[in-house]
Amino acid sequence: MTNDHLLEKVEISIQDQQLRLTFDDEIVNYSISTSKLGIGQQKGSNQTPLGWHQIRAKIGAGATENTVFIGRRPTGEIYSPELAAQFPQRDWILTRILWLSGCEIGNNRLGSVDSMQRYIYIHGTPDSEPMGRAESHGCVRMRNTDVIELFDALDVGTLIWIQKLPFARISCRSV
Repeated sequence: MTNDHLLEKVEISIQDQQLRLTFDDEIVNYSISTSKLGIGQQKGSNQTPLGWHQIRAKIGAGATENTVFIGRRPTGEIYSPELAAQFPQRDWILTRILWLSGCEIGNNRLGSVDSMQRYIYIHGTPDSEPMGRAESHGCVRMRNTDVIELFDALDVGTLIWIQKLPFARISCRSV
């Protein structure tokens, strides 16, 4: 992926467990992991919300790969299996954070369904965590190298569509 391509859209498919960037002449797919509890909009549900979102903040520019974040702040730690053994219950947020804000009032913005207040991110995760399967606590997890690439390609304000359905489209045929 090069910076001279015109980004057309960013989509996430819960069913496919894929994030897709569509450019003017290229499609780039990334394997992801969304919530193990499924889809949902409510605060406290630990589910991945659907609908239109935008990147509200980009956190971690220039951080070393596997930098550990808690509360959107680097802890000074670098993830390792030894660190994971010391803190087995941590939900590891690593490398970069794209903090999402819902765009649809009553669906994923404001009140009890506000994605930003729910701290819904696209973020890095340990390489030992599975991709392509719903295993997260509500966020969209990515491989660290992939989230760095995505972070560098997208700007604050970029719109992201999160859908339940797969990317596969019904093919048209002549009658």
